[in-house]
Amino acid sequence: MPLAQKTKKHPYIVSLKTHCGGSPVIAGTKFPVRSVVFYILRQGMTPEELVKEFSHLTLSQVYDALSYYCENKEKIDKELAIKESDLRQK
Repeated sequence: MPLAQKTKKHPYIVSLKTHCGGSPVIAGTKFPVRSVVFYILRQGMTPEELVKEFSHLTLSQVYDALSYYCENKEKIDKELAIKESDLRQK
């Protein structure tokens, strides 16, 4: 009986030191998970509107970013708070 292949829990999300200071981003892009959360959950865009606005993204990537957020809410909320604070200070 063959062993089941282990699948990556969030195949569209990576964290690289070279992208956004190591914050989780959509794989193959420099688009942070926190930005997906900001546009959809804070600004009220739909996932479909987001991929229309940012045509290099797919719905699968956006939904995976939202799933990642649900599992890492505290971390992403902290990143959002820091970025919003930085913007207010400018």
